Amino acid sequence: MDKKQCPCGSGLDYSACCEPIIKGKTKASTAEALMRARYTAYVKDEIAFIAASCINKEGENDIDMEETRRWSEESEWLGLTIHATSKGGPSDTEGVVEFSANYARNGLRDEHREVASFKKVDGAWMYSDGKLAATTMVRSSPKVGRNEPCPCGSGKKYKHCCGK
Repeated sequence: MDKKQCPCGSGLDYSACCEPIIKGKTKASTAEALMRARYTAYVKDEIAFIAASCINKEGENDIDMEETRRWSEESEWLGLTIHATSKGGPSDTEGVVEFSANYARNGLRDEHREVASFKKVDGAWMYSDGKLAATTMVRSSPKVGRNEPCPCGSGKKYKHCCGK
């Protein structure tokens, strides 16, 4: 990726995309724009923006700033995918964005897939809360039947070998 290009995947330069939102020069126009800016803030280690763009409820949404900073700095950010949005437009007051943030940390690749809720507070989009999205596992090979030969090559039926 071009160093000038925004990490959020919009195809725009960082200076014309998420930077003005992160630096407080402009407000996100949509819930998705705030989601993209929050992802970019993780990439750019802008942890103060992550905290400032959350609705803080008493006793909830407390952000461990040091752990968040560590996660941000120790991760190699591999890309953001927006799967779906519901509402969250310029004239809405609430919105939902389902997204995946792909990253590698400690040599392991991972995907954080979330359904995030956003609310407009005093005219500014804010992250309200999120839930991990259900993911579907897809087999890379066909399922082995109990009475089929075991794929390990032992010559036994699967149910009497690796399928115990």
